[in-house]
Amino acid sequence: MALHHVTHGEGTPVLALHGWTPDHRLMTGCLEPIFANRPGYRRLYPDLPGMGQSPAGDIDSSDGIMAALREFVDAEIGTEPFILIGESYGGYLSRGLVAERPDQILGLGLICPIGVALEHADRTVPEHVVLESDPEVLAGLTPAQVEDFTGIAVVQTAETLRQYQQDIEPGLDAADAEAMARIRKNWALTIAPESGPVFTRPSLILCGRQDSSTGYADQYPLLPHYPRASYVVLDGAGHNLQIEQPALLAALIDDWLTRIAREPEPDFPAGLPTQPTSR
Repeated sequence: MALHHVTHGEGTPVLALHGWTPDHRLMTGCLEPIFANRPGYRRLYPDLPGMGQSPAGDIDSSDGIMAALREFVDAEIGTEPFILIGESYGGYLSRGLVAERPDQILGLGLICPIGVALEHADRTVPEHVVLESDPEVLAGLTPAQVEDFTGIAVVQTAETLRQYQQDIEPGLDAADAEAMARIRKNWALTIAPESGPVFTRPSLILCGRQDSSTGYADQYPLLPHYPRASYVVLDGAGHNLQIEQPALLAALIDDWLTRIAREPEPDFPAGLPTQPTSR
């Protein structure tokens, strides 16, 4: 399956995976301003199946989405080493890719990722709170828009609303609701994240202290598997951390990219597997 995607820049490949329901604009909106100051990277932003402009076809599981991602990596990156960034559900898929291709991935970045508990009912998350609010911001929005924005936003200002409407809302509107419901019934990957060897390349696990969707506690148990990970919990940030704390996001991503650049190039095998190996 050919995934719709956008590509920017030249150099070391960077694969960025958005979360459940939005599309690639969630990632381009927060990452492109960072990479504007860091030449030498080819950024690839796909729409996951059933989201954005990528059709779901007959995919009915996260395994199906992972299969489409494998095809995308093989077609667009091949066996070249690459950097991987995932947000929320995209972080879950990213951890799955690391389990399958640990020798090909130069570094793993996770933004508000799903942690050790996949299903929301099993997660340790705080109650939703609003730390900053401007009532005038919501004027003129439809009730549905107000519910979508305020249901997750911790910082409700004109700027965060603008970013939400630019980077997140279009993807929510474009998602194939029928396909999403079908896939959601088979959400767990057959090859579980962290089922492979310990990942020893530079990593970043970035969480929001007020994130009521994926929280910050369920990511801490991941640390033994990622011994080179910075684990950061930001106050004043919910599940929209990337638009609520953009300056800190940029600083932490920049530090992570610098750590990756300082690492010696690993010796990659001539023919990396295109299918998952048994564990």
